[in-house]
Amino acid sequence: MADAQIILAYARESGIVAIAHGEEHELARTALAETGFRRNDEGVYHPAVDDPETMVAELVTCAKRHHVNVHTSGRRFIGDAARDLASQLPGQWSTSVQIFSHPSWQEDLVPWIWDSGELGRAIQSERIPYAATLRDAAHGTTLLFAERPGHEVGYLVAAFAPEGLEEGYADPHGPRSIVVPPFSGRAARAVADRFLPAYEQAVHARRTAVIAAALESIRADYGGWQAVASGRTSDATPLSAAALGAASEEFLDNSVVDHAPPLLVRCRPASSPWPADAETLSRLADAVIAAEDLGVEMTLGGFVTPRERRARAWPAIETWLADGETFLRQARVSAPHRRPALPISAPIRSLAAGRSR
Repeated sequence: MADAQIILAYARESGIVAIAHGEEHELARTALAETGFRRNDEGVYHPAVDDPETMVAELVTCAKRHHVNVHTSGRRFIGDAARDLASQLPGQWSTSVQIFSHPSWQEDLVPWIWDSGELGRAIQSERIPYAATLRDAAHGTTLLFAERPGHEVGYLVAAFAPEGLEEGYADPHGPRSIVVPPFSGRAARAVADRFLPAYEQAVHARRTAVIAAALESIRADYGGWQAVASGRTSDATPLSAAALGAASEEFLDNSVVDHAPPLLVRCRPASSPWPADAETLSRLADAVIAAEDLGVEMTLGGFVTPRERRARAWPAIETWLADGETFLRQARVSAPHRRPALPISAPIRSLAAGRSR
């Protein structure tokens, strides 16, 4: 028998919706099209008439001809559940439905889901016909929201790694997915009180680890680079600037410029064991700004030869090589702390004012 299914669910605004799924999902799509269901941009099918009950009856008959199994979900439409959750989270979240009609399509999520917990495992071993994403564009946070496989109630929430830290599956810094109840208020509280703080901690730890690894790597060649930088021509350019090569660009652009600014903003040397580090952090921040300005100049079409770029980048690299350990110790003690859970009586929306990034 063909592996083709049509899942029916009830959506709050549009009534009955249908989702085609299975290795032979094209058969399911054919039955839906022949019955008059229309597919929207997210891949969800909607009845095209005001009498959906009649269309469903016709769909069942048509599906049998095409050897397609039709069944009704006992849960509300995933899009509604995601929007209800998003509406009660701190910040401004947008949602979208993701349809994985062919079982192999869900495998595309594996490299990007930042989770080694239940949802990460389910993506690899369970059928997940659909899910939803929730995105907070202001902070670059994207969550994956899916029905918990093998359970009649409950959902799983996990995160995608933020931009610049992609391919986060099984990363030891990643936050583990959590189970949330089918009640949007309680689910939002679990995400806001437990998951988002863990996510923020994970982002901080991973950014710090990226810079630490980059510093270690560039120091491995520092002796040779220092020798190059010590020889100057009459125009104050390193004799062999090319020796800095792509490694210097990787260090500045993909490590320091991408990840240091949010860590520097969070650093509070005055409240750390090393208050005198403030001056050093200021120098490091100036070096980041110089590297950013150079990148903007090149992006806007300013003509800068590779030799000139590397020569101008070298002072920023020297600053970070000299003071990188100071930055790392400040970054490590400035990691965000897990907030205490709110009392049950506290309204969810009060979190909006207190959320820290």
